[in-house]
Amino acid sequence: MDSVVASQRHISPDAPDWLSMAAEMWSFRYVFLVFVWRSLKIRYKQTAIGVAWALLQPLTMTFIFTFIFGRLAGMPTNGVPYPLFVVSGLIVWQLVAQSFQSATGSIVTNAGLVTRIYFPRIFLPLAAITAALFDFMCAFALLILLMAWYGIAPTIGVLAFIPVLGLAVVTVLGLALWFGTLYVPYRDVGHLLPFLTQIWMFASPVIYPTSLLPPKYHFLYSLNPIVTVIDVSRWAFCGTNPPNLGGVIVSTVVAVGLCVSGLWFFRRHERNFSDVV
Repeated sequence: MDSVVASQRHISPDAPDWLSMAAEMWSFRYVFLVFVWRSLKIRYKQTAIGVAWALLQPLTMTFIFTFIFGRLAGMPTNGVPYPLFVVSGLIVWQLVAQSFQSATGSIVTNAGLVTRIYFPRIFLPLAAITAALFDFMCAFALLILLMAWYGIAPTIGVLAFIPVLGLAVVTVLGLALWFGTLYVPYRDVGHLLPFLTQIWMFASPVIYPTSLLPPKYHFLYSLNPIVTVIDVSRWAFCGTNPPNLGGVIVSTVVAVGLCVSGLWFFRRHERNFSDVV
């Protein structure tokens, strides 16, 4: 990979326009695939059960959440069996949490590459998110098994699930670009990430339904795009009510705003990464 990249251009002191950035990314597309494969290989290197971890983690958390919140706390689920209810939100959340933390730290983790060779730096967070999508697809098998076990068929909401899942990716990418850029000069961000991720989980309807919140807070709640993604997941695979269209629009605007501003912030500072990291 070094021979492919080292002969290429240096980072321009002026951030290129969007079309130039897209053209550059396309010219380096094979390097991006190498980064994705490398991320997957490192994640499961020298593990006894390999990719089975992608299924074991949500399965373990499902047992824990079902016992604590389903049995002991009696959490309402709008008529959906609690294991299915929690898995439909948990697999989305694990995608978000895993990709957010790995993408945010991707520049610092790959400091050796950043300082030695040139490639579009945005490939590092993008590769981390793409690798997390592989784990999501493995964990999705658990959701399918539970749907078959409880005899619940998917609804028409399935048609909306894939584009709405893209909303989660856009949200994570935007936040990862902001925090990842700040992580390069300020390593405090690394200590802050687990704390922020935990707060974000409880601010998302992973273990409880959105209906628990009073209607007056729904607009504020929809400022978190992951709320919409999880609600669509439960509509698609559990047969719950579809999310409010107004909330979907608000979540989409927030997600796009985070991504566009994150791209701007990242491109503005990436020229300094090799000097600071």
